[in-house]
Amino acid sequence: MTFLTIGHRGVMGVEPENTLRSFLRAEREGLDVIELDLHLSKDGALVVMHDADVDRTTDGQGPISDFTLAELRELDAGQGERIPVFEEVVDAVEAPLQAEIKDTAAARALAEVITRRNLLDRVDVLSFHDQAIAEIRTLLPTARTALVASRYGLDVIDRAQAVDAGMLVLNIRRITLELVQRAHAAGLKVIGWTVNTPDQLKLARGLGLDGGTTDYPEIRRAARYTA
Repeated sequence: MTFLTIGHRGVMGVEPENTLRSFLRAEREGLDVIELDLHLSKDGALVVMHDADVDRTTDGQGPISDFTLAELRELDAGQGERIPVFEEVVDAVEAPLQAEIKDTAAARALAEVITRRNLLDRVDVLSFHDQAIAEIRTLLPTARTALVASRYGLDVIDRAQAVDAGMLVLNIRRITLELVQRAHAAGLKVIGWTVNTPDQLKLARGLGLDGGTTDYPEIRRAARYTA
């Protein structure tokens, strides 16, 4: 079984999250896929950041939606890095991407970029928001999509099927073998997050997960030797 290792916001355990520096490091370290998060700026730019505000990860304060892209560019996102836009990441790395829609308003903008840049084969679209996945499915009927969930039960399988998602990306602390088996029987892949320790990696493999999202590059190396 192929077990995918997915770089969480690049490799956020060792580099500033959601920056080009972090994404380039993830690719250099051999992560199979790179995950990132998307919001819209005040002027509609598809910016790469996890939180709805800039306080935690930059030297600025306030909601992303209050900043134009030019204003966001003035902020330090860690070690002198600037907040990238999605297309900059597409150009900077060659690895497959998981683009997580944090702001549902970003779904249409992401679909436009995927179409214009012919990225359907390279980008999986993820979201905690069922409606965002449903909108992507409407705009891009052949897109690969995944429903993300932190607190969930077996009903998460029904939710994924309702929006025609092909994958579940789940908090590993709540994943059960029954859920994985039912999801696989329904044709869904299951990814666990976050897989940051050898014990978590062993759990992920024992549960039969299709992959794990990690903050650390060494998990990629360990995964090669964990049956």
